[in-house]
Amino acid sequence: MTLSSRCAEWGISLTTSDKIKDLKKRLKIKEKTLSLHSTISIYLLVFIAGILIIVWFFQIFTLGFYYEMSTKIKIRKMANAISLAFDENYPLSVRDVIEDLAYNNTAAIVIADLNGNAVVTADFMGGYSALTKDGGFNLFRYSSDVLNSSSGHFMFETTNERFGTTEYLYGVRLHDHYITFINTSIEPIGPAVEILKEQYVFISLLTFLLAIFISTALARRLSRPFKQITQGAEALASGDYTTHFEGGGYTEVDELADALNFAASEILKVDSLRNDLIANVSHDLRTPLTMIKAYAEMIRDLSGNNPEKREEHLSVIIDESDRLSELVNNLLELSKLQNGAIELDRRQFSVQEFISSVLARYQVLSEREGYKFEVELDEDVICFGDESRLAQVLYNFINNAVNYSGESRRIIVRQKNLKETVRIEVVDFGVGIARERLPQIFDRYYRDERTKRDVIGSGLGLSIVKEIMRMHGLRFGAQSELGKGSTFWFEIQKMPSED
Repeated sequence: MTLSSRCAEWGISLTTSDKIKDLKKRLKIKEKTLSLHSTISIYLLVFIAGILIIVWFFQIFTLGFYYEMSTKIKIRKMANAISLAFDENYPLSVRDVIEDLAYNNTAAIVIADLNGNAVVTADFMGGYSALTKDGGFNLFRYSSDVLNSSSGHFMFETTNERFGTTEYLYGVRLHDHYITFINTSIEPIGPAVEILKEQYVFISLLTFLLAIFISTALARRLSRPFKQITQGAEALASGDYTTHFEGGGYTEVDELADALNFAASEILKVDSLRNDLIANVSHDLRTPLTMIKAYAEMIRDLSGNNPEKREEHLSVIIDESDRLSELVNNLLELSKLQNGAIELDRRQFSVQEFISSVLARYQVLSEREGYKFEVELDEDVICFGDESRLAQVLYNFINNAVNYSGESRRIIVRQKNLKETVRIEVVDFGVGIARERLPQIFDRYYRDERTKRDVIGSGLGLSIVKEIMRMHGLRFGAQSELGKGSTFWFEIQKMPSED
């Protein structure tokens, strides 16, 4: 049993906050969920921390490996550049190229013949290259390594005995009669890594402080409109249907605010219609009940022994009981239609026979009250639908025309054959309906304020029409002009031809 039901049982009323808490419990909403502010802050900080970890990994732990790989790639590019610039007929023409490469990359470059004799040299390693020995170039041993290599090139690491640095020595065949040797050292990166670590700690702290500031500002900016909407929703739940929801300056929140404003206006409209429904039903129930009670008392006190008067009074009681029964039955039927408890019985029928059968009900009204019913028929066609429900639609439209036909008492029932449907129109020449009120006439229990209370029907007819036509999936509507009358119309589906 929920809090609301227990309080109702104990006779205790709930406040709005109690109702909201009860709603959260029934919807199983967790009270201890993170706020939008906290969620945005956490996600942003986790994102920043992830980026810093990735940068730390690649800049600190993999820096040595990346430096070595980059040096090897640089050596191969130097060899390719030499190969493109080398002319086997004029070997010395490549001197400027290898000097520039050696200078820019702090390397020693030698082009030698197949016997290891240097042809072109450039040394910017200060005479400490692995290629030199006793002031000259010792290339024969390396030349044999290149010539004996199946791939035509080799690369290996050496250690500079004096400085203890690591060097790379690369040898590759240059055309058919020459070999290119390139030697360069890997500078120690330990001091650079230590500097990077110190800088990275400072950058990390600064980045986290900046992330906290940005996340806080961003979270406040994003959560503010949601807080306002939540406050407005609580006011709406408490019965303040005039609540206006403000957007937040970005599309999603603006769309949410617009949707809630539309919902609030619709709820306000429904609440107004509900109040009208209660007032109208109360009035329509009170009048016949008063009449029934009054005539029952008259029978008891005055006409009980007078058969003629008694029959007259009993007739009034029966008429008012029928009126009550019609109202209750219409309310029940409208409720069933709106809840989908009634299914349509679709069948084939003649549209002209359909119109004639409905108009036959008004023969007595025509003879007694002087109403003139004119029929304008098109070619007869076979239609498909729930004939009895569609007859209710036409019956309600004709009743409406009778109520509002005024002194003319002239009503036209018109048939118009369209491409796929048949349109049935009911025209009167009475008081008409104001244009701004036309959209409301099919609302539940809506009545024009100029309506007399003794008109035919319960006031629910047009609402029943709306539900029947909605179930058929067909169009209906009304046109009217004050002082000139109204035209109510609906369409019936034609039976598709077999060809």
